[in-house]
Amino acid sequence: MNRLFAFALATLTATAGWAQELVDKGFVEGWNIMMDPAMGNGCLIQTVYQDLSVVRLGYDANGNRGYFTVFNKAWGEVEDGKAYPIRFDLDGETFDATAIGFHLNRVPGATVFFTDRNFVNAIAQRRTMTVYNPAGQRVMAIDLKGTAKALDYARDCQNRKL
Repeated sequence: MNRLFAFALATLTATAGWAQELVDKGFVEGWNIMMDPAMGNGCLIQTVYQDLSVVRLGYDANGNRGYFTVFNKAWGEVEDGKAYPIRFDLDGETFDATAIGFHLNRVPGATVFFTDRNFVNAIAQRRTMTVYNPAGQRVMAIDLKGTAKALDYARDCQNRKL
């Protein structure tokens, strides 16, 4: 069911400008490996969780940066283009970031762009990521099982593009 739902959402992306269809590159450890033509053929991993959150971690080749995106129909109060300060907790190590809100096909989401490659390595080495809003309330927690292997495949995908 998760794979079918992920395929159905494969055309969703982090901003309204990302309207091109994603290219399937396989499936590993619970993650879809994909390439996004709208991101300069940047590769990404995507999965769907039980609460129907769609999570992506990928590379924006146009901007030479990485990104982390979450979509969830339950997030009704997200404003397009608005910046939201958030905090990631990766097994006790915290990272402050700014997420940009958007809606795509009426599904609210938020994207964090980053240039620090250590952030991706930190995600790959951890078991759980918890995201908090500015008030310190937990927005979501995701199991990172299989992420390291999926990111290896995404790196291989990206290296073939360079």
